[in-house]
Amino acid sequence: MVSEAELARLEAYRGASAIPDDFDEFWDERMAEADAAPLEFEVVPADAPSTPTCRLSDIWFRGARGEKVYARYLRPRDPAGDGRPVPLVLRFHGYPGRTRSWFENCSFAGMGFADITMDNPGQGGRSQDVGAYAGTTVAGHVVLGLDGDPRDLYYVRLHQNVRVLCRIVRELPGIDLSRVCVYGDSQGGGVGLATCALNPGLVSRAAILYPFLSDFRAVWEDGADEVAYEGIRYYSRWFDADGSRADEWLGRLGYIDTLSFAHRVRCDVLFGTGLADAVCPPKTQFAVYNALTCEKSHILYPDFGHEEIPAFDDEVLRFFWREA
Repeated sequence: MVSEAELARLEAYRGASAIPDDFDEFWDERMAEADAAPLEFEVVPADAPSTPTCRLSDIWFRGARGEKVYARYLRPRDPAGDGRPVPLVLRFHGYPGRTRSWFENCSFAGMGFADITMDNPGQGGRSQDVGAYAGTTVAGHVVLGLDGDPRDLYYVRLHQNVRVLCRIVRELPGIDLSRVCVYGDSQGGGVGLATCALNPGLVSRAAILYPFLSDFRAVWEDGADEVAYEGIRYYSRWFDADGSRADEWLGRLGYIDTLSFAHRVRCDVLFGTGLADAVCPPKTQFAVYNALTCEKSHILYPDFGHEEIPAFDDEVLRFFWREA
């Protein structure tokens, strides 16, 4: 159980990681590159049984660098019976792994939302990873490309592909573009917040649970670079044993740090934290939440760690259906 004094420190914590001076310019350029990529996609019936209430489809598209990217697309069959456009949830999965099952994603369709969830390249799903990263590729997508140009970091490429997916969303028939929501937990939470930051004209609200990819310097300095963050530990041991280059490589990680993206988020955010989280330390999550300047609310779960939190699921349902 977190004491009142510790909770007060968390609520005042602003993070240890610095935002790169050219962060906004960097990402404006990366989004322009993604917008310049040809928009090539197809929506085809999925090899899964559609139901009387939900149509299941595969989306295949060319990423910003030509890779083949896969997403699942679930759409309720005219839930209101009047042909009106339906709201949409962009869902992002945890690390490592792939999109959740059709069965699980049907929960959003059951709420009357269309749902798109993309396989992150190289994480066990169907999306193609074109590789060619400078530096170690032994462990951890966090450090893929860390010795090269920041433009070639794994998560930079991923966010560019999400931008292409957001362009596709605007082309899909029957989507209510005024009600596009984001949901993500862990890696999905970090990617989800970056999606909000980089696509502010599309996303209206976001539900974020214990985001990964947050406050990298604090993770490293506190010795929390294990489990999902273990790539940082390997990188520092193999390539910076005396810590003399820490400012250099942590500076590069600043381009993909969820904390760096927080100031660009404009939509309403529902944020959940398990205070017993041993994978994504609560202080790193508080750093991100405290940096958000949008409308926001933070729900704390004292007895939960990095795990499913059913009570948060119910809050997401209320939040996504809440009147603006």
